[in-house]
Amino acid sequence: MQEIDISPVRQYLMKLQDSICQGLEDADGGCRFSRQVHAGERGGLARPRILRGDQVIEKAAVNFSHTSGERLPGAASERRPELAGACFEAVSVSLIVHPLNPYVPTTHANIRCFLTHRDGEAIEWWFGGGFDLTPYYGFEEDAVHWHRQAQAACLPLGDGAYRRYKKQCDEYFYLPHRDEARGIGGLFFDDLREPDFATCFAFLRSVGDHFLPAYLPIVERRKHHPWGERQRQFQLLRRGRYVEFNLLYDRGTRFGLQASGRVESILASLPPLVGWEYCQDPEPGTPEALLRQEYLTPRDWLGIETT
Repeated sequence: MQEIDISPVRQYLMKLQDSICQGLEDADGGCRFSRQVHAGERGGLARPRILRGDQVIEKAAVNFSHTSGERLPGAASERRPELAGACFEAVSVSLIVHPLNPYVPTTHANIRCFLTHRDGEAIEWWFGGGFDLTPYYGFEEDAVHWHRQAQAACLPLGDGAYRRYKKQCDEYFYLPHRDEARGIGGLFFDDLREPDFATCFAFLRSVGDHFLPAYLPIVERRKHHPWGERQRQFQLLRRGRYVEFNLLYDRGTRFGLQASGRVESILASLPPLVGWEYCQDPEPGTPEALLRQEYLTPRDWLGIETT
């Protein structure tokens, strides 16, 4: 296997963290991210950044991490048992935005690169990540815009990449115990190693660079939309679904905990306020009921999928 240097990936992700934080601060119009730096073992680094606001963004977390360990956690090796026990190095940016206004959707993104080795010899590398959108009240123009940006992000991998990674996103961000999707999807990819490191890295950069153009126009359209207690309570209930997914199924959360990562950073994706109600179902015909009927079932938002 050729020698792989992930330092350019680390440098890109640190710059991406900076640009996304700046973009979200500008969209919020007031609050600023707290910034911390935590040095880890073997050259590791964590840069957690948290924004707490009361205007547009209620909570956002944009975290960079560079971790390494002597044993690859099970969440990363369960689908590739031949790598169990290998040493690893990983760099990533993971983010979540929980808006205050229920008409602004929550969003999540993660992009990462792994390198494994034994006895000083590299074994394997791969890229993973994507971004997805979780609305509380659905707007078709927002969904179409989001997926157009996702499609554009896939251009470095050519035809078929968007359909493939959209499908994987729909399948991954799904709550089987609720029989519903977490949101309207986007992109999700993992174990990306083909055709070569340079092409995969170009794709990773494209996904990272398309996040703000995908999300910020939606924020600008919806952040001044009037809302009240009914919309707020529905938002809190839907946030409960988000928590359920993150704690029960999310591989990134499991990886971080298994790797003995910083718990505050790992759980920073959780919303500041959340609600659960027993057997709470929206009344038929309401905007709340429309969310599940029209937006929490995978759809071909761009009209390009074929049977």
